[in-house]
Amino acid sequence: MIDVDADGVVAFTQALVRIPSTNDPARGRAERPAAELVEAKMREWGWDPVVYEVEPGRPNVVAVVEGGGGDGPTLMFEGHTDVVTEGDLSTWTVDPFGGEIRDGKLWGRGSADMKSGLAATLYATRALQQAGPFPGRIKVCALADEEGLMIGAHHFVAEGLAADVDGAIVAEPEAGEICAVAKGALRLRVDLTGKMAHGAMPQHGRNPVPAAGALLAGLAALQDELQKRHPAHEHLGAVYVTPTVLRAGSEEQVNVIPAVASVFVDVRTIPGVDHQEIAGRVAALAGGDGITAEVAVLVDRPPVDVPVTDPVVAALAAAHRAVTGEEPVYGGVPGSTDGTVLTHWGGVPSVVYGPGGKWIAHQSDEYVEVAEIVRCTRVFAEAAHRFLNGTH
Repeated sequence: MIDVDADGVVAFTQALVRIPSTNDPARGRAERPAAELVEAKMREWGWDPVVYEVEPGRPNVVAVVEGGGGDGPTLMFEGHTDVVTEGDLSTWTVDPFGGEIRDGKLWGRGSADMKSGLAATLYATRALQQAGPFPGRIKVCALADEEGLMIGAHHFVAEGLAADVDGAIVAEPEAGEICAVAKGALRLRVDLTGKMAHGAMPQHGRNPVPAAGALLAGLAALQDELQKRHPAHEHLGAVYVTPTVLRAGSEEQVNVIPAVASVFVDVRTIPGVDHQEIAGRVAALAGGDGITAEVAVLVDRPPVDVPVTDPVVAALAAAHRAVTGEEPVYGGVPGSTDGTVLTHWGGVPSVVYGPGGKWIAHQSDEYVEVAEIVRCTRVFAEAAHRFLNGTH
């Protein structure tokens, strides 16, 4: 088994958690300090990372570690440096950016999602490098903005950096599950436009609010239809069509019929569901009776469905078995990750696996088990060894 620096990966996770790398310009926060810490660690080990400024203060950090053992595939380890906001501090019992270790757990925002996973990818690569030559290379990537529009992953693909990657392991928290499938996300904005008028004389206007109500009913029927046509996925569950934001008029002018009402819809899909068809169906449901409708696609992330027989998934499963002594459990990602971008737009087979509970992300008192950080680091090192040597 490849020896890893257990104390080092835990301490580095703590250092990352202590950096409040939320995307919060109002408080002067972004990913740069966390990215700089990653870059410094890479340089300390003699790596030659390249920093790509995706947006001001929001860099990607990419290092290619050659194995020195001849030709071979390219494995990508991927993590993100941003975290969601800590939210209401009164709901925390620990400092969200303290990186405290207590009761065998490392506490803080991003401890699970996903600074421990990012740290594990760096230390696993370093362990494999120190263990001796290996064929091929590892591309270690710390990307920006996974929690937002995934501009870091999109930039990575647009720069052609995914073109030579044969497989990617995305270190999101999945509680030990190997997730080669992920739900798709389609987010829509529907603007319903009528005609403004006085509330006392509605006959002179065209009210878009009832049209919004009709649309909501239509969305519920559409969800029922899709769920009947596409039975729940073994790992991902059902298709959902969820209205999340409804906007019209103003409470200061209750006596005014608004000209525009907007409905925002969050659609979560499984393999086999066509996003373009859904957008078209929503457009067909909207408007009518003098109300015009415009549908804008805000986010379009198709589902990921990588076969468990793919070399990167098989290598990870074999590594999990070798390190833990347990048979791998396969699961699915309930949301989308940077792996969605890498697979759909970059053509890279991706699999998600990393330290931390599957449902702990974005909650108060976020934590990760210290032992799980070390265990995942060992699994990553073994998975890289097997993938690059073709012994999965």
